[in-house]
Amino acid sequence: MSHPPVMPEPRIPQVVGSFGNAESLAAASIQQVREACDLIEIRLDLLEAEGILTRTRPWAHLTGVPLLFTARRGDEGGAGNLSPGQRMDLLEQVLGEAALVDVELASATAMAPLLAKLREAGIPWVASWHDFEGRADSFERIPELAAEAAAAGAACFKAALRLHDIQGVARLAELQQAATLPLALMGMGPLAPVSRLLCAQHGAVLNYGYLGNVPTAPGQWSASLLKQTIATVTSL
Repeated sequence: MSHPPVMPEPRIPQVVGSFGNAESLAAASIQQVREACDLIEIRLDLLEAEGILTRTRPWAHLTGVPLLFTARRGDEGGAGNLSPGQRMDLLEQVLGEAALVDVELASATAMAPLLAKLREAGIPWVASWHDFEGRADSFERIPELAAEAAAAGAACFKAALRLHDIQGVARLAELQQAATLPLALMGMGPLAPVSRLLCAQHGAVLNYGYLGNVPTAPGQWSASLLKQTIATVTSL
């Protein structure tokens, strides 16, 4: 069943609930999901790695919640090290149900045929970028990468990077606060929880938490707790 596209709005935080495995997806109820998040992320690469076929639509019982589909590349945290062609095939199978699609900024050229289909169908896409090591130059790269994502036609830019100290948390929040385009910044690692909440307070448009029993990134909140906490702090 199709769902209206979800266009991230500047500085309006939405919580994305992500399933780390097929077991969590199968066990989720529609009521639990609606209470925990605003959108559901379906990680097609994780399902593929578990041998779950996309055509079986294991998310069908969650009808009515907007679906964000992702088929992550291996060097940015994806399972199975799928080729661009394989990831495009997985995503093309679900375009009729997608409210939003995630494509890594580094894959924009290789997956240009998919992006053209998204434009034709009126489905917005998130340009994502991940730094699991926390390189020293990552903070300086974020503004230029966000501009590159906007030029490529992305509805927003999502960046997740490992943080090593409190100065990194503050720097990430500063970049989020200064954003003039839809931006979703978040930390990974031990400092991830505080960074994700702080970035949500400063206008991160997509804020990821896990649904079920397996996080999909280091230091990720549970989606329900993240949504409750964001609602509390943004009302202060």
